[in-house]
Amino acid sequence: MRNVIGKYLDTIDALKLEDRMLTHNTLILGEEGSGKTNLACRIRNFVIDSNVPTLYMDFANSREEEVELRYKDEYFNYIRFDESEAFDKEFAQLIAQKKHIYMAVDPSFFSNKREKKSKLSRVISQQALLDDYYYFFHDIENLNGFYTKFEDFLLYMLSFANLQKQGFTFLAQPHPTFENPHLKLLFSFLYVGKCSNANYFNTAILKTLKKNKFYYQCRTAYPTLLFNDIKSSMVKIDEYVPEL
Repeated sequence: MRNVIGKYLDTIDALKLEDRMLTHNTLILGEEGSGKTNLACRIRNFVIDSNVPTLYMDFANSREEEVELRYKDEYFNYIRFDESEAFDKEFAQLIAQKKHIYMAVDPSFFSNKREKKSKLSRVISQQALLDDYYYFFHDIENLNGFYTKFEDFLLYMLSFANLQKQGFTFLAQPHPTFENPHLKLLFSFLYVGKCSNANYFNTAILKTLKKNKFYYQCRTAYPTLLFNDIKSSMVKIDEYVPEL
């Protein structure tokens, strides 16, 4: 089990992923080159080792030859989203076989109208995926107005009931969208990553962190009348080197 992913910088303890990671969602914010993808690889390996299939969405819409080598392991199955019958058939086959899926996506397929649900949202919110898959959303460079379509992503993709089954990891660059108080409150309910209070992160502070270092916050597993206690630490994530 590849559950040791780094170390705490304020103690001698190793940083380990636990089974809670499979249902408690993670928000990773950081500048380009901060190590977001490396951390996502560590989480993905843990999910794979836990026998949970993964759906990794690359919103840079990368061609297969552009995908980083660390993803191209024995579980790598590439597909590019489009609104065609050929895509629907291939995607359905991957899901039926519970294959790990790496899907390149152009964010313009999300709807920018409040009353309209995009086909992309319908595809990734189908019940077979929600029941069995762990999701990764990778917004690499804030491409094509992704944040203007954030409402479609939030409202239609995963309901609160579905979030209780399998989790997801959302990676993003720091962006003013995440400083919105309403989004912060929403993320404080959804995410285990940065959720201590109404001002649980400041994107300006995140920009000062060195590569593979993160300000890590998680809710403890001990129930309370309100929210569980928050544990905060500085952590360093080990660099993932694929096994050849």
